[in-house]
Amino acid sequence: MSSSQAAAKGNQEDYKLKDTKPELGEKWPHGGQRGGSGWIYSERATSTYDMVEQMFYLYVRVVKAKDLPPNPVTSNVDPYVEVKVGNYKGKTRHFEKKTSPEWKQVFAFSKEKIQSAVVEVFVRDKEMVARDDYIGKVEFDMHEVPTRVPPDSPLAPQWYRLENSRGEARSRGEIMLAVWMGTQADEAFPEAWHSDSASVKGEGVYNIRSKVYVNPKLWYLRVNVIEAQDVEPNDKSQPPQVFVKGQVGQQVLKTKLCPTKTPNPMWNEDLVFVAAEPFEEKLVITVENKASPGKDEVVARISLPLNKFEIRLDHRAVHSHWYNLERFGFGVLEGDKRNETKFSSRIHLRVCLEGAYHVLDESTMYISDTRPTARQLWKQPIGILEVGILSAQGLQSMKKNNAKGSTDAYCVAKYGQKWVRTRTITESFNPKWNEQYTWEVYDPCTVITFGVFDNCHLGGGGGGQNQGAKVDSKIGKVRIRLSTLEMDRIYTNSYPLLVLKTSGLKKMGELQLAIRFTCLSMAHIIYLYGHPLLPKMHYLHPFTVNQLDSLRYQAMNIVAVRLGRAEPPLRKEVVEYMLDVDSHIWSMRRSKANFFRIVSLFSGAISMSRWLGEVQQWKNPVTTILVHVLFFILICYPELILPTFFLYMFLIGIWNFRFRPRHPPHMDTKLSWAEAAHPDELDEEFDTFPTSKAQDVIRMRYDRLRSVAGRIQTVVGDIATQGERFHALLSWRDPRATSLFMFFCLIVAVALYVTPFKVVASVAGIFWLRHPRFRSKLPSVPSNFFKRLPSHADGML
Repeated sequence: MSSSQAAAKGNQEDYKLKDTKPELGEKWPHGGQRGGSGWIYSERATSTYDMVEQMFYLYVRVVKAKDLPPNPVTSNVDPYVEVKVGNYKGKTRHFEKKTSPEWKQVFAFSKEKIQSAVVEVFVRDKEMVARDDYIGKVEFDMHEVPTRVPPDSPLAPQWYRLENSRGEARSRGEIMLAVWMGTQADEAFPEAWHSDSASVKGEGVYNIRSKVYVNPKLWYLRVNVIEAQDVEPNDKSQPPQVFVKGQVGQQVLKTKLCPTKTPNPMWNEDLVFVAAEPFEEKLVITVENKASPGKDEVVARISLPLNKFEIRLDHRAVHSHWYNLERFGFGVLEGDKRNETKFSSRIHLRVCLEGAYHVLDESTMYISDTRPTARQLWKQPIGILEVGILSAQGLQSMKKNNAKGSTDAYCVAKYGQKWVRTRTITESFNPKWNEQYTWEVYDPCTVITFGVFDNCHLGGGGGGQNQGAKVDSKIGKVRIRLSTLEMDRIYTNSYPLLVLKTSGLKKMGELQLAIRFTCLSMAHIIYLYGHPLLPKMHYLHPFTVNQLDSLRYQAMNIVAVRLGRAEPPLRKEVVEYMLDVDSHIWSMRRSKANFFRIVSLFSGAISMSRWLGEVQQWKNPVTTILVHVLFFILICYPELILPTFFLYMFLIGIWNFRFRPRHPPHMDTKLSWAEAAHPDELDEEFDTFPTSKAQDVIRMRYDRLRSVAGRIQTVVGDIATQGERFHALLSWRDPRATSLFMFFCLIVAVALYVTPFKVVASVAGIFWLRHPRFRSKLPSVPSNFFKRLPSHADGML
C-alpha cells in the first residue's frame, strides 16, 4: 500500500463516528457538608442531569456589604469585591460613594482547575489614579466549604466581619456571602461569572452565557386581491391599466397587470407573505398604474394592521371586505380633502392569517417541526428527546490571540421551535460544556441539528464598529434523524466536525454528544407513520414550488432578525448555517453526489438484471434449472406469487437485521463527494451570488456548465425519443409500422383468447430461459421494430 493510499484510508477512519464511554449521571461525595473519599450514586432512575458528566464548581455568592469605612482622604468609598481562588480572580462592578452596596453576583470556579486551599474575598476601594485601596477581606478554608446536593434549597448567605491584612477583625465593615460546592445543575450556574472565561471583559460577558431561544411564531398571510373600483389615474385623459403591489416589511409581491384598461379592474390573485408575532409590520397595499412601458405611478394606497385579520384554521373561505383607498400624495388643499370624503377608490380583498399551515423555515429534508401555526391544532407529544452536549475534542485554531492560536467555542442545537446555545469556553481546543437540554417530540421523522462556532464577540458585545464587522466562524455541523434512534437507549458518540472550504475538506475537531429518545406513546408513533408529514392544508391547498422557496427564504430572514435581537444575540450567520440557507445554490460537487446517489439507488435493480442475464445465459446450469422449477411451480399455482414475494421481502428484512446500523447517521464524506471535489469546483460552490470572480474564470465555468448541460440534454432527448416511438405505434405516423402492429395485436388477441394463460406463460418463460445455443447474437425482432419507429426528433431545429 502506497503512502497516499494509507493517508486516504487514515482520513476515512478519522471521518467516521466513534464510540465514547463518558461517566454520565450524578454522583456526590460522602459526608454531606464535608468532602471525603468515595462516591454516592443517585438512586433515581432519571434526573435533570443524567445525560452529562458531572462537573464540580466552587460557588461564591456576593450579596451585599454594610457599614464600610470611608477613605480618610476622600471621605467616601467606591467599593467593589474581588474573589480570588489561586490564580483566578473575579470582580464585581464598583459603586460610587456607597457604604452599603448590593451586588447580588455569583462566581463559579471549576474545581478541577483549583490549585489553592483558600478562598479569599477582598473588598476594595476603587481609585481612578492611584492603586485601589484595601478595605478588608474574608477567607474560607476549601476543606470547610459545604456541598450543596440538589434538590436542596439554596444555601443561605451569612454576614462576615471584614478582616485587615494581618487577619484581625475590623471595627467596621461586614459582607454577606454564601460559599458552597455544587455542580452545573445549580440554578446559580447559568448567570454566574465563570473562571473558564476569566479573560472576557466588559459587555463580552453577556455573549458567553448559555441561553435558550424560542423561534418567533410565524404565520402565512394570504391576501386575495379580487378587484378594485373607481381607480382614477393622474392622467385622466386615458383609462388606467393597473396592478396591485403588497408589502409586509421587506417582502414585496405584485399581481399581474390587468389585461384591459379600465377603472374597475379584476385580478382574483393570491399574494402570500410570512409574518411573525408580535406583528410589528403592517400590510401596505398600493394600486399602481402602468403609465408608460418604463414608468409605474402610484395611484392609491392603504395600510392595514395584521392583528385585525381573521385567522383561518381549515380550508373554509373567509369573508371578503371592501377597503377605501387613500389617494397617493393627496391632501394638500382643504378643498381636495372635502372632495375626497365624498368619493374614493375602493379595493376588494380577502385577507386571512393561515393557522393550519406549518411555516417552513428549514429544508423539508432536515425538518425538525411539522406542527401547524395555530396552537389549538397541535397534537399531544409522542416522545421526549434528551440531549447532553458533553464536549469537543481537538478543535482547530480559529483566530490569533496574543500571537498564538485560540478558539472560543460554543455549541448551538436546533429542534422544533427551540434553539439552545451553550456557554462559551474561552481559549480551549478541548472545551467541556456538559449541558443537558430536553425537547418534546411530536413526530419521530424529524432531524435535530447541532453546530459548533467560534465566538468572535468577546471584546465588547458587538456594539462597536469593529465588533459589528466580525462574524462567528463555523467549526462544524451534525445532523441526527430521530427515527434512526432506538427507543430509550442512550447513544454516546463522538461526531466528526467537517467543514468544506475552498482548499478542500477539513476536519475541525469532534463533538461528543449523549442522546436519548424516550417514547411516550408507541401507538401514536405507529399512527403517525401512516399520515402525511406536513399538516393537511399543505395537500388540500398546496403552494407552488417557487412559492415555497420564496416563503422559506423570507421565513429564514425573519427568524435570523428576531433571534439576532435577543440578548445575547443568536447571530445571523449562525442561524443561516443551522437552517442551510444556501442549500439551493448550484454546486458541481452536490450534483455529482446526487447523481451517484441515483446510481446507488438503482444498483439493486442493476444487480438483479445481471443475475437474470446470467440465468438466461446458463452461466450456472444448476441455478438456471432451479429457476425453471420455481417458475413452473408459480405457473401451476399462481395464487402463490404474491405470498412468495412478500415472504421473500420479510426474510430479507430478517437477514438484514444482523447488519443494522448501530450508530446514528453522520456526515458522510464519501456520499457527499467531498474528498474527490476539484478545488475549482469548491471555489465555485463558495462564490457569492451574483458572482464576484474574474471574467476569464466565469467564462471557463460557463463552458464547463455548458458541457455538463449538453450531456444532460442528450440523455433527456433520448428519453423523449423512446417515449415518442411508443406513441408512434398507433399514431399512424409510419403507416406501415402501425398496420403491422395492429395486425400483430389482432393475432395475439385471438391466440390469447383460445389458449389457456398457464400455457402462454409457460411458453414465454421457456422461450426467455432458452439455452444460448438457441439464441442469436443479433438484436431481437421487437427491438428492431421499435427502433425503426419515428419520433419528433426529425422536426427539431
